[in-house]
Amino acid sequence: METTSVTQKERSALKILLWIAVFVLFFSVVAFFLVKNMHDKFFPRHDRPDYSGYIRFDDVTDKVDITKVKFSSGSNTLAGYIFGAKNNKGLVVIAHGLGGGAESYLSEAMYFVKQGWRVFSYDCTGSHASEGKNTRGLPQSVIDLNAALEYVASNDALKDLPIMLYGHSWGGYAVTAILNFDHQINAVASIAGYNAPVEIALEQARKSMGLFAYIAYPVEWAYQKMLFGSAADLTAVNGINRADTPVLIIHGSEDQTISYNGAAIIAHRNQITNPNVSYKTCSAENQNGHSNLFRSTAAITYINEKNAEYKQLYEQWKKRIPDDVRAEYYAKLDKQLTSELDADFMNEVNEFFEKSLE
Repeated sequence: METTSVTQKERSALKILLWIAVFVLFFSVVAFFLVKNMHDKFFPRHDRPDYSGYIRFDDVTDKVDITKVKFSSGSNTLAGYIFGAKNNKGLVVIAHGLGGGAESYLSEAMYFVKQGWRVFSYDCTGSHASEGKNTRGLPQSVIDLNAALEYVASNDALKDLPIMLYGHSWGGYAVTAILNFDHQINAVASIAGYNAPVEIALEQARKSMGLFAYIAYPVEWAYQKMLFGSAADLTAVNGINRADTPVLIIHGSEDQTISYNGAAIIAHRNQITNPNVSYKTCSAENQNGHSNLFRSTAAITYINEKNAEYKQLYEQWKKRIPDDVRAEYYAKLDKQLTSELDADFMNEVNEFFEKSLE
């Protein structure tokens, strides 16, 4: 009787363990597909929009020479653009933010050309004129920048120029994480960048999912590892510390996209040991967010006015603005004004780059 009793207890324990295992497996599978679905929705393809409130390539053909090139990143062919072919001061490589493309930073490209730099920018995977069914995820920006720099090294007209990196947001991470590789970089300006993909993923998830974000976190980490392998573990801090490259880290004090005291690179300054790193906190009203740091005050005022007008149209047409009305709205915009940069901001970056040439 005693042996039978022990066996029954063991069987009961095994059943409990089996049910627990089934539950854990079921929960893991469900959590994986939920996280994968959310991840894929967050990183769709971003085609070049039909309308833009800012200057486009067609607006500046008479002001700067633009040479279109192509290069590979993984299985995709990316579109690249070389500006200022006669400039030999150095090469500024621009890494764009998520949802945009090279054209989104055309004002910056034009600025650097005027300062005597040659400029190379490109559309990341799944962005604008580049191939890719989607933008894949947060580490993709550094993978594409690595491919872009490999292209630069193979291009006879570019390979001997001193290289400066300028990146914003997704690109702000890329230009610092790329320092984990062995490219020869003279200086880096990172604007509104995050330190690590998993950190910003958790920060964004907390905003939308609350405490469930902590449950989803290991699943998101595992999915990123599946997609990107070791590239998923690259961090800005490790890259910055690995080299003695001069780095200028800029962030807005009221950034609502990448928190100044959270996932931002600048929040990790106590972990940075590279002695050649400088920090700039943008705290001026209306120039302390995620994407208004480099806009002039006149541009910001005008943009706010025009955004209010567009909101009225949006409400007037009950979220379905007719295409002719939308076209008329964009046709009337002063795109030179919306694209106007803050001179002090850009001059500080330019001087930082020039100093690295001394």
